[in-house]
Amino acid sequence: LDAPLPLQYLRWLGDLARLDLGVSLRSSLPVREMLIQRVPVTMELAVLSVLLSIVIAVPLGIVSALFRNRSLDFIARLFGLFGLSMPVFWLAALLILGGASFLHWLPPVIYAPFWQAPLQNLKQMAFPTLALALSLVAVVMRMTRSSMLEVLGQDYIQTARAKGAAELTVVLRHALKNALIPVVTVVGVQFGYLLGGSVVVEQIFGLPGLGFMLLNAIYQRDYPVVQGAVVFVALFFILVNLVVDLVYGVLDPRVRYESA
Repeated sequence: LDAPLPLQYLRWLGDLARLDLGVSLRSSLPVREMLIQRVPVTMELAVLSVLLSIVIAVPLGIVSALFRNRSLDFIARLFGLFGLSMPVFWLAALLILGGASFLHWLPPVIYAPFWQAPLQNLKQMAFPTLALALSLVAVVMRMTRSSMLEVLGQDYIQTARAKGAAELTVVLRHALKNALIPVVTVVGVQFGYLLGGSVVVEQIFGLPGLGFMLLNAIYQRDYPVVQGAVVFVALFFILVNLVVDLVYGVLDPRVRYESA
């Protein structure tokens, strides 16, 4: 601490390059080991939530765009508005209350990794995944609908229909692939957000993830842990953006040609 601030910062960057994030002030454990223990929990929750939201939201967005201003469109948009309006903590509490009252079932209290107890792990992840996925469904569905409406109005879609292509082929082969680019962007941003933004859900369901650790570290003023967690989330956001850019080239070859 007696060194000048620029020198301290350079030393910290050197430690970061060696993956040395310091030691917790409370537990005296290396922050790197704490992250290794907590990140898989949050990563599993984020992956399951994103996959579930994609499975629900993309078909809903397609149907909403194909039946624009009809009953199916209004139902899908109402569902999206409902998802955007519900706070995650309220939905999580509602799932617990509904599961206990109507299904007479609650998720296990003690967390078990998937590789140790797969069934118990999936039971414990069911409600948290559903709570996060429903909020994501609204965002992804609205983006899918908007993007599909824009693509369906393009000239090449009208040409494909005029040539007698089946409607399913037009939608899935010609329209959907081009409409997925902004959807991939939204999914990438939401996935990065979930890694550090699932604090409330992890607290409610008692999941020992990254958000749970970060919030406790803030309460305890365990600054090395807070710093290490924030750095990890920032680096993960950069990695997600890189992956999204690579996916652009897969979905649209013109991106590869323009880059070349």
